[in-house]
Amino acid sequence: MLHPPHSSLQVAAVPPQRVPVRDRDQDAPWHTEAVCRRDEAGLFFAPSKEPTAARLSREEAAKRVCARCPVMVECREHALLQPEPYGVWGGLTAAERRVVLARRRRRDLELQKAARATGTIAAAG
Repeated sequence: MLHPPHSSLQVAAVPPQRVPVRDRDQDAPWHTEAVCRRDEAGLFFAPSKEPTAARLSREEAAKRVCARCPVMVECREHALLQPEPYGVWGGLTAAERRVVLARRRRRDLELQKAARATGTIAAAG
């Protein structure tokens, strides 16, 4: 039986405490603890030709699931490092991840310029 993308979504009134990475079983992959494994995958990935209002509503529902996930940071970093081109990962949409990646690239370039400038000043001094 098919349900609307987020009809089965149960959002806890009080999010559970996040477990620090060092306290988790280091042999298990991070995604084994992901809350989204228990929810509908359709909540995190867009169906084809999804209307904008429906997409925004679905993405917000997916972000609420991510907000209570104990591995949200690991998931986000995975999606940024791969990079994952589709879906909501670690509380970010694909468009939001592109912005984060662009900001990281700009920051890295600025740090490289600063390091070169410092090296030039040190060599001259």
